[in-house]
Amino acid sequence: MVCGGFTCSKNSLCVLNLLYIMVSLLLIGTAAWGIGFGLISSLRVVGVAVAVGILLFIIALVGLIGAIKHHQVLLFFYMIILFVIFVVQFSVSCASLALNKEQQNELLEVGWNHTRSAQSDIEKHLNCCGFNSFSKNSTSICAASCFQSLDCPTCASIIEKHAEEVLRVVGGIGFFFSFTEILGVWLTYRYRNQKDPRANPSAFL
Repeated sequence: MVCGGFTCSKNSLCVLNLLYIMVSLLLIGTAAWGIGFGLISSLRVVGVAVAVGILLFIIALVGLIGAIKHHQVLLFFYMIILFVIFVVQFSVSCASLALNKEQQNELLEVGWNHTRSAQSDIEKHLNCCGFNSFSKNSTSICAASCFQSLDCPTCASIIEKHAEEVLRVVGGIGFFFSFTEILGVWLTYRYRNQKDPRANPSAFL
């Protein structure tokens, strides 16, 4: 059967959802690996990573079951959810790629202030203290090994060096996956309106 037929659409949709399942398991596994090796101690960061992984796994599972069974309701909800994710992810990716230096610094500072539970992990692994400034007389305790020395750099000076590259990579990856999502929406729409050649020819599935 030529590509574009019922079987080709079904197999393509199954492969795409298997890819999403692998990505979701990788995301959950990375969070678990980070905890196991002591790279991440913040339960909030781990919780977000695991929640996103589980959500992606459920969505991909719905799409996979819908594709295998040619289930109209599951495919419809899968298509709608995937389109919403595409819009959000495409917007975030474009914003990440379009940020200038000043906007990047503001975004990093906001992120730093809202991740207090992960600040000690960042300080420890980047060997820095505070974001823009840090005082030894402060009640806060820095987890970096350079805390006892007099030349401990701020985390902003280290993070800002790599922020543009990281945002470009994250934006590029998000941009790529957003196109796989719109491909999934198109495949699902097409697959829903195709007839199963093994079914009753007079039945519209």
